Amino acid sequence: MKTKVVVAMSGGVDSSVAAHFLVEQGYEVVGLFMRLGLDKIDTITKTKICCSLEDANDARTVANQLGIQFHVLNFRDAFDRIIDTFCTEYLNGRTPNPCILCNQDLKFGKLLDFARIINADFIATGHYAQIEKSEGQYLLKKGVDTRKDQSYVLFSLNQEQLSRTIFPLGPVTKDYVRQVAKDMNLKTKDKPESQDICFVLDNNYHTLLYERYGSRITPGLVKDTRGNILGKHPGAPFFTIGQRKGLGIALGAPRYVVDINPQDNTVVIGTDDELMQGELVASAVNWISIDKLRAPLWVQAKIRYSHTPSPATVYPYGQDKVRVVFETPQRAITPGQAVVFYHDDIVVGGGWIERKNGWRKT
Repeated sequence: MKTKVVVAMSGGVDSSVAAHFLVEQGYEVVGLFMRLGLDKIDTITKTKICCSLEDANDARTVANQLGIQFHVLNFRDAFDRIIDTFCTEYLNGRTPNPCILCNQDLKFGKLLDFARIINADFIATGHYAQIEKSEGQYLLKKGVDTRKDQSYVLFSLNQEQLSRTIFPLGPVTKDYVRQVAKDMNLKTKDKPESQDICFVLDNNYHTLLYERYGSRITPGLVKDTRGNILGKHPGAPFFTIGQRKGLGIALGAPRYVVDINPQDNTVVIGTDDELMQGELVASAVNWISIDKLRAPLWVQAKIRYSHTPSPATVYPYGQDKVRVVFETPQRAITPGQAVVFYHDDIVVGGGWIERKNGWRKT
């Protein structure tokens, strides 16, 4: 009897080729499309955002070509909770990363639940990352394609999830995946990359915030780091740490958002130097390559998906928190984003940035 694998098929080229690789490797493959209730048009790209009915049809077409079972399940309510968390994080002065929550709750939560129901041994996705078993422990590692590595957004996976997950694209590059799709003439072979946040139209989350929480968004004050009032803003949730555009204030030199205070609805701006921070506190920490942090640990720390990991020391800090001290100050450390720790290409663990330590009002 073949080993059964449930592969998440989004209707994109990556998951399509991942399913093909699994078939080639001799697995019994079951495709699953997660219906999230999204079927809108992005007015900038003129394309439907991901997980639409069109994507479901593309995934079904590929599944038929590969000769595998295919199912569509509705996870709209679960996904709506992720969208709501995205909005409330902005209301709380934080900048969220919904892709990590989607991985945690849907792709490695609901997907694994479905796998158990149909007695599947593994789940698989089109992520560019790798899993390796070493001395009885499962390690999460970077994908071979450094341009596409997605280990950062997978830091929250636990040992059970890792033990039952396959990443077929981890050992290959995106260029190779595209070529395989073209050689097989898959329907998804020329499909463009999905945008970073699939449920945000026009690359503008402000509209979504207004739709859900417009009554809680009010104008407030813009101040400098000394507390001086410089002007007004239309709503603190519309800003994020490091932002330069849209401040509406001209001071003769570049200024950036360096802090957001939802309690008094204040946006604080400062110079590029004031945007640099030396340390942070992270909570809800998940460890992968170690079971617990018992002593200071040197790592390479990554504070956002596009950030180049930087040398830092991680210190125990309470029950499920850590204090991260960088060897050199980092630009725009942002509460709400994840900080992920690496040893070379191995993910040690990670957590959610709770606060940064730096400038103080005088």
